[in-house]
Amino acid sequence: MPRDCYFMVCRITMEQHKLMHLSDMKEAFLQIAQAGFYVALRLGFYSPEDELNTFPEQFVELYTARGLALQDPLMRWTFTNHGALRWSAVDQPDPLGVIARYRQYGMRYGATICLAGRGPVPKKSFGIFARADREFSDAEIVDLRELLTTLHVNEPQSLTESQVEVPRMLSTGMRYKQMAYALGISESAVKARLKGAAQRMNAKTAAQAASVAASRGIL
Repeated sequence: MPRDCYFMVCRITMEQHKLMHLSDMKEAFLQIAQAGFYVALRLGFYSPEDELNTFPEQFVELYTARGLALQDPLMRWTFTNHGALRWSAVDQPDPLGVIARYRQYGMRYGATICLAGRGPVPKKSFGIFARADREFSDAEIVDLRELLTTLHVNEPQSLTESQVEVPRMLSTGMRYKQMAYALGISESAVKARLKGAAQRMNAKTAAQAASVAASRGIL
């Protein structure tokens, strides 16, 4: 599919769906970042509200086992910057040779994009994107930034008081029957509240809704 037509389809899809999930955009990102990517949305104090990693499994295992995140020049750049930067232009120290590790696993070229947070408690979103064959073009970086921005600003809505109760109980390990008894409602009502909470949190499952709500300090 020609590039312009592909992104026209992506934009139409975005307009048709009010709730966009990171996983829904996986193929759109991979169309440009063919060697893989890591995207983190609305990074809080401890962790992002949602994230997706398509880098090679062996690389991820090595990266995790050796704790390379804090020494990764690409990650460190996102701590104090926003905008877009090709890996070849990164001037952060790299004492552990993390960039060489990326290249070792076929990710020879890349771009890092970081979006500044907004609101009273700003949360940034960022993406690390890779190719094996060539540098990203300026147009491709613009497209990646647009895709990331769509997800970044699609912030989950707040929950009603009744919708907060069930994810909180779910996060403690309670079963539907136990929640229904504690709240004095039916199991069907419990499921309906969980479904409503998931929709408001832009989550696909009740468990993910509870995780997102916890990361935002709602629970």
